[in-house]
Amino acid sequence: MNRRDFLRMCGVTLAGAAAGSASGRASKQRPNVILIMVDDMGYSDIGCYGGEIPTPHIDRLGANGLRFSQFYNTARCCPTRASLMTGLHPHQTGIGGMTNSPRKISDLDKSGYGYTGFLNRDCVTMAEVLKDAGYHTYMAGKWHLGYHDKDRWPLQRGFERFYGTISGACSYFWPHGDRSITHDNTPVTIERDSDYYTTDAFTDHAIRFVEEQKDEKPFFLYLAYNAPHWPLHAKEEDIQKFVGKYTEGWDELRRQRFRRMVRMGLMDSRWGLSPRDDGARAWDELTAKQKRQLDYRMAVYAAQIHCADYNICRLVEMLKTRDQLDNTLILFLSDNGGCAEPYKDLGGGKFSDINNPEKGGAISYGQGWANASNTPFRRFKVWVHEGGISTPLIAHWPAGIKGQAGRITHDVGYLIDVMPTVLDVTGARYPKRYKGREIHPLEGRSLAPAFTDGPVRPHEWMFWEHMGHCAVRHGKWKALKELQEDTWELYDLEADRCELTDLAQGHPALVHEMARQWQAWAERCHVLPKRWVKKDAGRSGSH
Repeated sequence: MNRRDFLRMCGVTLAGAAAGSASGRASKQRPNVILIMVDDMGYSDIGCYGGEIPTPHIDRLGANGLRFSQFYNTARCCPTRASLMTGLHPHQTGIGGMTNSPRKISDLDKSGYGYTGFLNRDCVTMAEVLKDAGYHTYMAGKWHLGYHDKDRWPLQRGFERFYGTISGACSYFWPHGDRSITHDNTPVTIERDSDYYTTDAFTDHAIRFVEEQKDEKPFFLYLAYNAPHWPLHAKEEDIQKFVGKYTEGWDELRRQRFRRMVRMGLMDSRWGLSPRDDGARAWDELTAKQKRQLDYRMAVYAAQIHCADYNICRLVEMLKTRDQLDNTLILFLSDNGGCAEPYKDLGGGKFSDINNPEKGGAISYGQGWANASNTPFRRFKVWVHEGGISTPLIAHWPAGIKGQAGRITHDVGYLIDVMPTVLDVTGARYPKRYKGREIHPLEGRSLAPAFTDGPVRPHEWMFWEHMGHCAVRHGKWKALKELQEDTWELYDLEADRCELTDLAQGHPALVHEMARQWQAWAERCHVLPKRWVKKDAGRSGSH
């Protein structure tokens, strides 16, 4: 079957599955759970969140499921993964900053409990809890929760099978060296001139793990694509679908996306569109050569997302052929906002020799396109403004999400809520102790009531900190500041989700209380003490 026929079949089977009823066998079972996470993708890139990139299969998950308009990540790859896997704030797990570099544990300890750089043993992963509850547990893709010691790898944290990269970034065509591929606990050699591509390979193994299962037990699959994280690598046939489609530039693209988002009901027209980021020039100021090169970079980025969509179709089709789609909860999200990191040649060609922006790939797409990816918000990955921490979240589960097809919910949630949601629908129990150790209690709460249009109990307080960027949300109010500064900004997200009008001077008592609550959280959850803040605060860093 060629790719065009396969894609046509995917569209038919997914729509048909949503209309049909769950099978008798599936309806009596606890649901399978699949978490699909993409990497560095902005809030508005996919079609069902206002984007122009063709993502028909992700869009069908949204059309036949539930979309969240106000769901938050933690602004960075590894802290997000830590919260997703544990239901805790990232600092409680030891990954409040970045994952560890090749240093001794004694050196890491100097950074403080919240910054050791790998998942500690005071937390339990979703895989560990579900495995104990009788689930098979599989993972494919990017781990990024600790390496240089196998005790920190997926199979030692609850997964039965793993295929992917332990590190935070790799070449899509030739992962090698310390950014290579691992199968279970064994490094894999990828031939440089093969037709290997990570997005395809991760999906191949995710499907294989499920198909090789010998019994009827439910499964948990965590599929963590590295797309569209830098380096921007895509297959030539996919790139050519998009070359020339971005010549109007990021200014016009942001306007078009915002109009679609308002029509969809994701955004309120009153908020307006935030100004172009200071780090990006007006598109009309660029030369013809610059426009051609930047059109190409965005084409590569779009091709990566388009390829991920195709592979999600492959996964969904596998579930359909096994009569498992109806009783599988699929959650789709991104780990942070679009990435404005302006990397050049990272590590002397470490990722591959494909860095020429007109010959098969690029290292990054720059601030202008990242600004467009995060339409209509300000800022990017690393920052805790809405552009850094807002993610699409799609929930698809025909047997469990009743009468919700295509609905957008404005209930507010964030990553610590995913673990409680999964435990809620699977019936698994979160332990007080694990392997003889007392662990942190869950911080989040279940979003499952939204699956039947019920009320989700909101968090009274929500908190963020990453690389010195701090935020706290209380109802409609959100306050922001840098850790080394004393002054907070204050925004009314009901009237101004783009964070354009600072209201702090008019509400001093509210700001004082929000600052007090943030400080108490920071001390309780190991955000403080932060011994490296003077050197690193506000720095964008890597991964």
